[in-house]
Amino acid sequence: MSGARLALHGLLLLCPVLGVQHQLLPGTCNFELGTCGYTSDPEYGSWSMNEEGHLITVDSASLNNQDQAVLVSPLLEQEDWSCVRLVYQITGGGSLQLHLRPDGDNFDYPLWTASRASDSWLIASVDLANTTTPYQILLEGRPERGSGTSVAIFEIHIVPGYCMECNFEEHHLCGYSNSWNPNVNWYVGGSVAREPQSNNNNQRGYYMYVDSVYAKHFQEVAKLTSPMTTVPIAGCLSFYYNRDQERGNIFSVFTRDQLGHYEEIWRPGVYATSGWTQVSVDIKAPHPLEVVFEVAFNGARGGYVAIDDISFSPEFCHTDTEPTVDPSIANCDFENGLCLYHQEWTESKVWSIMSVKPNAYRTGDHTTGTGGFLVANTRFTLQPGYVGRLHGPLLPGNHKYCLRFYYLLHGFRKVDNALFLYIYDENNVAQEKVWSLTDTSRAVWTEVEITYMKPMFTKVVFVSICKNFWECGLAAIDDITVSLGDCQMTAGSLPGQCDFEGGVCGYIQDKREDKADWLRTRGHTPTSFTGPRGDHTTGVGYFMYIEASLMRPGDKARLLTSDLRGSSSPQCLVFYHHMYGSGTGILSVLLRRADGQRDTLLWRSRGEQSVSWMRAMADYHCDVRHQIVFEAIRGPTLRSDIAIDDIHFQRGPCEDPADVTPYSGFSEYFNEIEK
Repeated sequence: MSGARLALHGLLLLCPVLGVQHQLLPGTCNFELGTCGYTSDPEYGSWSMNEEGHLITVDSASLNNQDQAVLVSPLLEQEDWSCVRLVYQITGGGSLQLHLRPDGDNFDYPLWTASRASDSWLIASVDLANTTTPYQILLEGRPERGSGTSVAIFEIHIVPGYCMECNFEEHHLCGYSNSWNPNVNWYVGGSVAREPQSNNNNQRGYYMYVDSVYAKHFQEVAKLTSPMTTVPIAGCLSFYYNRDQERGNIFSVFTRDQLGHYEEIWRPGVYATSGWTQVSVDIKAPHPLEVVFEVAFNGARGGYVAIDDISFSPEFCHTDTEPTVDPSIANCDFENGLCLYHQEWTESKVWSIMSVKPNAYRTGDHTTGTGGFLVANTRFTLQPGYVGRLHGPLLPGNHKYCLRFYYLLHGFRKVDNALFLYIYDENNVAQEKVWSLTDTSRAVWTEVEITYMKPMFTKVVFVSICKNFWECGLAAIDDITVSLGDCQMTAGSLPGQCDFEGGVCGYIQDKREDKADWLRTRGHTPTSFTGPRGDHTTGVGYFMYIEASLMRPGDKARLLTSDLRGSSSPQCLVFYHHMYGSGTGILSVLLRRADGQRDTLLWRSRGEQSVSWMRAMADYHCDVRHQIVFEAIRGPTLRSDIAIDDIHFQRGPCEDPADVTPYSGFSEYFNEIEK
């Protein structure tokens, strides 16, 4: 045995005391004697126990005409943070997904998915955040069509605490993974009697280690990676390490996000330790991340590094750690003033809040279609031109921020100076121009996303410049939001949300009674003087609409959600609709119950409403399976396109009663087109 390894085994006898073995929580099952209360959802295919026990499986041959089988846990009541560990295998091809089903909720929330086929069992660890609402976990297996494909589950362990916590005593290593390197890798060490520093009793135990004995090249790297968290976390990461550096190794701990970006959070300050040393480091993660323990060796005599007893606490380790930043103080939809934004006192009043009532000529705000938005325009000043600066609130440095806002231009002959975005420091010194307008206006609200990070306190400053009254028009902004993290780090659409950017979200056409279909498109609709100029989500994305030129007066088109489970609590449906055109017909929202009762009208609007996207809300309650139906009826002329976008469901009742009552619109065609 090499000198490095002998030293390793000698010093590692001083490993710290093992953590108490985690108790297993309700919902745990090894499928030895049964399914532990897990059942197959009768709406789908069935999972089946292996005749010899030990696993539960679904294969393509047993699904018949179904695409998936869903395994549902008993109702679980675990208020504290917990971790689900799965031992599973996908054979041939397919996927396995884990969903959370809160009690009394219409929707299931996806937490984790895997689609990699393997010849052996794999380990997954999924965090379950603390909640006071009872829930079930769902495991959805989707084997690909064809012979020999299957999805199998060997064990489900639910333990208290965070998935990144590990004492390496169990064979699955808590879902930690080694990035394979031909020469240096993390291995399990231990199983010999050892003398913990904090306990006089000898214990047997395990740890993870990597040594340099087989290193052949300069800077050979070994990486040990935790499971990816499923939700944002903030608190104290603690672990023990033991390190020897004969000729050089570099030991660092990083976080890595879903985009693959690394951030170093700790490295040791001394070359070697006389025994096991505890480290505590604060983590503030607005998005899911992995913790990576990385060791780089300079050669075969680079010593070793060992780690053990990784733990996490939601309390910060250090009292001087700044609390988690709340960037939402920079959010503003201008419905109730300027929020925390202000104009420079030295300037005349350039920026002003406006609102536009529904009409067929001028675009209203982005938030509701009838609310407030901020405008820079020469008519608010006494000068032939202006420089208007709008300052946001200060936010702390050393954080990555994602800024989103919407802009609208109208009437500019030149857009060179119409709108800029700067980052200023607390001394009102411009640090960087991060965005400027480059294209001409299409009179549609368009989304902008900016990711930025500075070492000092900063604020965003919107600037609009008009040098000549005759060349300037109206520059407007609305719905400013600031969040932590990279804008590319999208959380994905939640269940019940659909912006039609990636498809139709499972919505289906009603083929039984319809004489037309809803169409998914982007940009202008073909017919002039009807339909939106762009979508509501980004201004350049997709929406659903009926094309009046393909229909006859009175024809109906129905778009249905997929089956909704039903909820014991009230629900609020929120969506945006566009009804512009002199011959616009009727848009209705209906509740269709699975028990065959007659459809219930939830909301209706008739006739031309506005050239803007309008927000609508509808309260409803249904505790059985049901669907929501969007029904459009074509009006008497070709100028009758109707569009919908940005549909989402939330727990009711709806927060703004004013939006629940639809606009009456122009009813002159109502009797003519409703049949």
